[in-house]
Amino acid sequence: MKKIRPLAIAGLFVLSAARCGAATFTEDFTADPLQDGWRVFGNTNQFQWDSTNQVLAVTWDSTQPNSYFYHPLGVTVTRNDDFSIAFDLRLNDIASGVELGKTGPMELGFGLLNFASATSAGFRRGAYGSAPDVAEFDYYPDGHYTDPYYYAPATSTPSFISGVDSYDYCPADLTPYDNELPTNEWIHVTFTYTATNQTAVLILTTNSVPVGNLPPLVLDADNGFADSDDFRADTFSISSYSSVGDDYDSILAHASVANITVTIPPPAQNLSGASSNGVWQVRFTDHLNWLYTLQRTTDFQSWINVSPAAAGNGTNLLLQDTNPPTDKSFYRVRADQP
Repeated sequence: MKKIRPLAIAGLFVLSAARCGAATFTEDFTADPLQDGWRVFGNTNQFQWDSTNQVLAVTWDSTQPNSYFYHPLGVTVTRNDDFSIAFDLRLNDIASGVELGKTGPMELGFGLLNFASATSAGFRRGAYGSAPDVAEFDYYPDGHYTDPYYYAPATSTPSFISGVDSYDYCPADLTPYDNELPTNEWIHVTFTYTATNQTAVLILTTNSVPVGNLPPLVLDADNGFADSDDFRADTFSISSYSSVGDDYDSILAHASVANITVTIPPPAQNLSGASSNGVWQVRFTDHLNWLYTLQRTTDFQSWINVSPAAAGNGTNLLLQDTNPPTDKSFYRVRADQP
């Protein structure tokens, strides 16, 4: 998909991001979300718009198939891309151990998925190594395991699963994220990931007061993510996962969700363009895992490449037109994601 955004610098200069642009959307549920780009996969009864209270009523039920209330991003997000997710959550009730013999907790999921993977028959969030390409906020209620006995405290955590090796989960240790959320209170959740330092930060508040003190999570080998690991996600989802393939865990929960905001910055930012010694050059902040090409037109009927494709380095990039025309011309940067 191609998006063109005008930027007011040095005449007319536009950023063209092929297959991706800034993916920012909000949802306050004042109108039917299914008329505003949202969709449901799986059991539609688990997601009901409450028009009176302007919220989404959600049921997480591990006895049901994988079910998602989702919104396509129109962009593929990797570990080399910033993103942030914010929403309000009010838990009515939540419990593990709701299936015979499955006394451990399953999660409530809010975050980024690869839609093709998540809707495939083999995607099993509770089965180790069967749910690739995930970057989400998870909340687990408390629960226990019987043989041997082990108590599992409630946990609020950022979660990442690689698409390269989906046995690689991050964090590898949930203990630092032991944190119980209150019921019947609105909780504001902010989940922010910064690519430059590969760090996710989770902030939970109720009435502006923090709920727990959760450490940042770094995607590194110590946390279960090798340097070669990556995820490729193209969908935001409120996710109710099935316990099929999981012999130990289950969940049943009811909650209201409101005021969702998902933000993914464009692949090139802080653009500036100028002519220097007869060479037109453009500087901007780039992202890793993107290719950038400077393009030129004189009539907006056709564009030509005037620089070779340059790989983003995660800092700043300079592209040049070393042979500009004598008459006026117009430039844009094209960003492609391999």
